[in-house]
Amino acid sequence: MSVNAIGEYRATPRDLQANFNGMQMLYVHWEKHLIFCSPFAFLVAPAMTFAAFVEQLLSDAIKAHPDSARVDFNEAVWTLNGERFVPDYAASLEANGIDHKSMLRLNTPGLNGVQGSCS
Repeated sequence: MSVNAIGEYRATPRDLQANFNGMQMLYVHWEKHLIFCSPFAFLVAPAMTFAAFVEQLLSDAIKAHPDSARVDFNEAVWTLNGERFVPDYAASLEANGIDHKSMLRLNTPGLNGVQGSCS
């Protein structure tokens, strides 16, 4: 069945950074840990340091997983928006190139989920 357009669709996305009162969305996926079925979504200040993000938000978010106690974030392999990423822990998220709706992927070598099951 063919579809005919009835006019031009015009809409303004509601998730623009301007609608977050100076904050931004940041998504984080912990690879090989599918006990978390989707990436975490964090509301963060662009001026927050990467270290503060890891210590105050990310560590708390993953603590329910048995592997979390063994995570060494300094040995982690990070990907930002599909590209290899080496964070500067002392710099802000913004200075690290992390912007609104960025996707961070966290890979923790040697930690492969519950009993190596990637879950």
